[in-house]
Amino acid sequence: MPVIRVDGQDYEVEAGGNLLETCLELGMDLPYFCWHPAMGSIGACRQCAVVQYQNAEDTRGRIVMACMTPVTEGAIIDLTGDRAAAFRRTVVESLMVDHPHDCPVCAEGGECHLQDMTVMTGHRDRHYRGTKKTYRNQYLGPLIHHEMNRCITCYRCTRFYRDYAGGTDLAALAAHDHVYFGRHREGTLESPFAGNLVEVCPTGVFTDKSLVHDYTRKWDLQSAPSVCTGCGVGCNTLPGERYGRLKRIHNRYNDEVNGYFLCDRGRFGGNHVNDAPRIDYPAQRESDGRFRALDAAACQAALTDRLAGKRLAGIGSPRAGLEANLLLQRLVGAERFNSGMDDTEHSLLQRGLSHLVNSAARNPSHRDIESADAVLVLGEDLTQVAARTALALRQSVRNEAYRLAAELKLAPWQDAAIRNLAQDRRSPLHIVSAGSTDLDDVAAGHYRLVADDQARLAADIAAAIAGEPTDDAAVLRIRDDLLAAQRPLVISGASAGSAALLDAAAAIANALAGAGKDAMLSFTAPECNSLGQALLCRDNHASFESLEACGAEALIILENDLLRRLSPARIQALRKSIPTWIGMDILETGTLALCDLVLPAAAFTETEASFVSQEGRAQRAFPVHPPAEARRPGWQWLLELARAAGHDALAGLEHFDDIVPGLAGEDPVLQGVMSAAPDHQFRSRGLKIPRQPHRYSGRTAMVADVSVHEPRRSEDQDSALAYSMEGSAAADRPAALLSYVWSPGWNSNQSLHKFQADIGGALRGGGAGARLLERLKVPELPAAPRPDAFSRRDGQWLLQARHHLFGSDELSRLSAGPAERAGRAHLYLHPEDAQHLGLEAGDGVALEGCNLELRIDASQVPGSAGYAVGYPETLALRSGQWAELGKASDWQRAPQVIGSDREAAP
Repeated sequence: MPVIRVDGQDYEVEAGGNLLETCLELGMDLPYFCWHPAMGSIGACRQCAVVQYQNAEDTRGRIVMACMTPVTEGAIIDLTGDRAAAFRRTVVESLMVDHPHDCPVCAEGGECHLQDMTVMTGHRDRHYRGTKKTYRNQYLGPLIHHEMNRCITCYRCTRFYRDYAGGTDLAALAAHDHVYFGRHREGTLESPFAGNLVEVCPTGVFTDKSLVHDYTRKWDLQSAPSVCTGCGVGCNTLPGERYGRLKRIHNRYNDEVNGYFLCDRGRFGGNHVNDAPRIDYPAQRESDGRFRALDAAACQAALTDRLAGKRLAGIGSPRAGLEANLLLQRLVGAERFNSGMDDTEHSLLQRGLSHLVNSAARNPSHRDIESADAVLVLGEDLTQVAARTALALRQSVRNEAYRLAAELKLAPWQDAAIRNLAQDRRSPLHIVSAGSTDLDDVAAGHYRLVADDQARLAADIAAAIAGEPTDDAAVLRIRDDLLAAQRPLVISGASAGSAALLDAAAAIANALAGAGKDAMLSFTAPECNSLGQALLCRDNHASFESLEACGAEALIILENDLLRRLSPARIQALRKSIPTWIGMDILETGTLALCDLVLPAAAFTETEASFVSQEGRAQRAFPVHPPAEARRPGWQWLLELARAAGHDALAGLEHFDDIVPGLAGEDPVLQGVMSAAPDHQFRSRGLKIPRQPHRYSGRTAMVADVSVHEPRRSEDQDSALAYSMEGSAAADRPAALLSYVWSPGWNSNQSLHKFQADIGGALRGGGAGARLLERLKVPELPAAPRPDAFSRRDGQWLLQARHHLFGSDELSRLSAGPAERAGRAHLYLHPEDAQHLGLEAGDGVALEGCNLELRIDASQVPGSAGYAVGYPETLALRSGQWAELGKASDWQRAPQVIGSDREAAP
């Protein structure tokens, strides 16, 4: 390990890094703007200047940029001397020449990296008295607010948007001192990762529009560690609350899962807890069909009347926590508990679980996925179903560039040099899907096939890797690329609805492992706890048909809108067979309208829960604020239901942390869940962990209309977190309890490096969550039969599922911004099919009793039609179904709206 001297002190440091990373790892404060640990160095801002000396006799030295200077043995650096400090101070003063100095009204104020670096450099007085340049701001869509006058030209935004995330519609325009960061024409930013500009930008150029319109100062936000509920990836998040309203969701760093970035569904999709119709009180259906609100005593009496001595059945939910589902399963009995997924989805998840547990290939984290040097994606449009996984794949194709750089001894952090070296050379990525994907621009090959033909192609690839001869050019190309790699990765999932495809994906991974490769196999999961439900029901699962015949007298439905999963006929049959329905959910749904008794459940911001990601990682989400009104977490309601039913098996469970240990027994999965996060008795230096930063203000003012006295703070009896600013916010507290990041002099999210053991590496408090699948044994399932090849039918089209990041999931589309991005329910057709039907893009297509907007897509397989999954109009459609299409008779084309007509630029 090299030894360097900084400000007269010798340090033994890691080789291969640059001086900026090294100084930050040593705990020193060195200002920077353009450098980002996930994007490397380009030396654009000149802010991290230090003086480097050739040797001990050199008294003059030279100014170098720390982010562009590699660590070398014997390097002598002056970081705090007058010369380096004056240079950095001058750089900040030059940036301030055109800066508006609007900190008191800036949405970034108090959490601004520019503010921090200005103070750190010692700049205070302005000398420039001339006219400042000003810019016209752009409308960038419903999610991002633009204020170009605050820009300091660090290029972080375009480096992330274009180079890292693959976007094309944001650029650095003009030149010299008139550079403008925006779109060539104002309009919605198209990248599904555009929201990360909010955190990547060191100033207030790009800000969260939902926060701007419902503003609270950043230091007045109460936060808690949480998990995104938008899909099955399990990204770690930090929701921020004030006045009982969710104000924003920020990324919570986890080096194994989401790193520094979130997708826009995860960042903006949580506002349904504010925007959508919430349920605040228990209610029971009266004889006239209307619901009447109940107080606590009346609710308890109604529960006892409907449950005591009754035979119960239960329907769980893949969007509810593992603990609530476990309680419901034990309350009604495993033989009368349904996971909450339709039978096809449940069977596919069980098959995927079996393959993950039994495969010779390993199940990767996102950090592992980024290391893959050849990738095969089968049947998934990853940007739409698991967007953060797609972003990891976009980084994996750069491994060929890093290989070339290593040959020339270029360090991985030299981002611009490596991109210039590699040009278009990438590690191979092959995508087999039903239509075009957002990763096509970096794919070595893309193959458009319906689901059955995808499975046939995948089976042929597995056979070719195993040594069977073939003359199929596509099979040979994919086989050769996978066998040439050292760390090949195969990704598939349930989106195509094909069991044969899952079997073939596992067969490919096993064949690669058998060939001596460090093979990886990953399956996507549709919802935040889908895999948790598969694990919970791996030995016993009641189908919806068996629920109808089980003789139950009351049905308990946990946070699940059955209208999204079952046909109206199936729901009607289930309602007829079980006389009493009790439903709990966070929002009004069609299913609750069918219930006899409705219970208000707490949202993800109000409850503690464990979720199992598609990786098999159990992670804990904590409440950001106490539930309002009569809302209660689902697990608390279920304990109340157990008492009303006289169920002794759940007696004695009081705290959240009692549930899993009390019911785990010898189950290795449930035993693993217990280690996902510290329990409610954990203390750091004898204190709880605060949810509020130490600058939190206005605790009296918030309720001044009620009382001028500071209210008694709420007590959290079920976690190690406190609804307070008092407590221990030590940097080495467990990662699962990291409620916010802050360090003296570092008020923005750039303070994260103070909590990391190594820059860009693990947190000092260890990892968050626990991987479960390594502890598990699951029997292998019989192989699904090889499907027949696709053949067109006259007058009918084969329906294929096409997912949409905004619109396909149940809850995020209820938030205002994502709802606008979702647009209308739509159908994809090949141009030949559209011409045959006499349809043009934007026309209405009639099928199966619904009208959908036509989108013409040359990648759609002729003879098939891709429908947008999850929209209210398409809930009854199923992939693999044949349907007749026609022109909708009563159809209004969507108006063409220019962004500036919707919202005037500030």
